[in-house]
Amino acid sequence: MKFLFLIASFFLNTCVIADKTKQMNTNMQDQSTTNISTEVIPNLNDLDTASFGAGCFWCVEAVFQNFKGVIKVQSGYMGGDIKNPSYREVCTGTTGHAEICQITFDPNQISYAELLEILWVSHDPTTLNRQGNDKGTQYRSVIFYHNLNQKEIAEKSKREVAPNFWKDPIVTEISKASEFYVAEDYHQNYYNDNSEAMYCQYIISPKIQKIKEKYANKLK
Repeated sequence: MKFLFLIASFFLNTCVIADKTKQMNTNMQDQSTTNISTEVIPNLNDLDTASFGAGCFWCVEAVFQNFKGVIKVQSGYMGGDIKNPSYREVCTGTTGHAEICQITFDPNQISYAELLEILWVSHDPTTLNRQGNDKGTQYRSVIFYHNLNQKEIAEKSKREVAPNFWKDPIVTEISKASEFYVAEDYHQNYYNDNSEAMYCQYIISPKIQKIKEKYANKLK
């Protein structure tokens, strides 16, 4: 009897779910005829990539995710000597890798130069191999360029834009991009998934608030 009850309950729930799904689809179709989206759909052929290191990649990811034209932000590792490094290995500071974020963006909505300005504002590029209490070469300030045009823009920005925000010498490294290793899953979208964590509350949230106030017209 218990087995038959379970089977009957399964078919009843299936019918109910199917009916609700059908109703939801109908409602969505009705809404689509009345709501006109203003979202800009990027041309995939126009997308570009920026690779920045600015201390802990949780912070970098949380900052750049907010901007119009930024399609995707992935945390990972670049610039080291071994293949497929783990977070534990990178944290030793012996692999040569930096924690970075690889940013896919639409240059029709936000330029590489604008991303660089946001980078200068959102971290301290005057401290060598350090951001706050995070110390080590893995936390170095670095721009990995993907082509000569990016290299020229980055060098000019470091020379002419960064000093507008910082009095001390800029120590940010500018190097050619090498293989990018995506970090472990739990590092991705870290701030959004762990916003109540102490590190997020005391380190990342104030930084995001500062950025949002300064660049309100560029936010999603």
